[in-house]
Amino acid sequence: MEIHQEIDKNNLPTHLAIIMDGNGRWAKQQGKLRAFGHENGTKTVKKTVEACAKLGIKFLTLYTFSTENWNRPKIEVDILMKLLISALKKELKTLQNNNIKLNTIGNIDNLPTGVKKELYDVMQQTKDNTAMTLTLALSYGSRDEIINAVKKITEKVKNNIISIDTIDESIINQHLYTQNMPDVDLVIRTSGEHRISNFLLWQIAYAEFYFTDVLWPDFKEAHLHEAILSYQKRERRFGKTSEQIK
Repeated sequence: MEIHQEIDKNNLPTHLAIIMDGNGRWAKQQGKLRAFGHENGTKTVKKTVEACAKLGIKFLTLYTFSTENWNRPKIEVDILMKLLISALKKELKTLQNNNIKLNTIGNIDNLPTGVKKELYDVMQQTKDNTAMTLTLALSYGSRDEIINAVKKITEKVKNNIISIDTIDESIINQHLYTQNMPDVDLVIRTSGEHRISNFLLWQIAYAEFYFTDVLWPDFKEAHLHEAILSYQKRERRFGKTSEQIK
């Protein structure tokens, strides 16, 4: 597919979040095991990250592994973890070449030691990069994130560090995994599913949504451009009227 319409670089989503779905179904269509789909999905990640950097997206968050994904068969989870280590090792150069900082959100303590080591190593080496922040949501669940935030805030109230009357959106934001990131502007979900799957529930309060039937391994730069063009045609009112925002 070709996109002929020009993307307005002055109206890009500051924070783009993607639910990468369809690796297993893609593999099944090819008559292969699910691992083959995940492997090809990592190639799409690389291309998408580079395409976002080229456009000038400042924050890209990828739903890489959810808290619910731990319930998958052990062999599949093991393969996903090995792929993650391999991708982190392989793509450090891509991140450096594109001035991309790696970040992560989620319950990282649950990840295998090898994954954590590689993750922290790449994060350390890219910490001073400034063009884009790539965040991998790993062992991530939004309800868990919100529960953790409530516990931290409750502890501070109990110890008189903050007053209950001062709790507002800003306080909650400060206690989420995404404390140093802006709210999400655009969520893309591939593979024809139309649900959020416990992803960034607080942060997507005013996000635009773009659903596509394309399975993640088939998601190309042109599909990304199509999603952004769709976003740029929408009027973002944040509760106001059209007249107020003009």
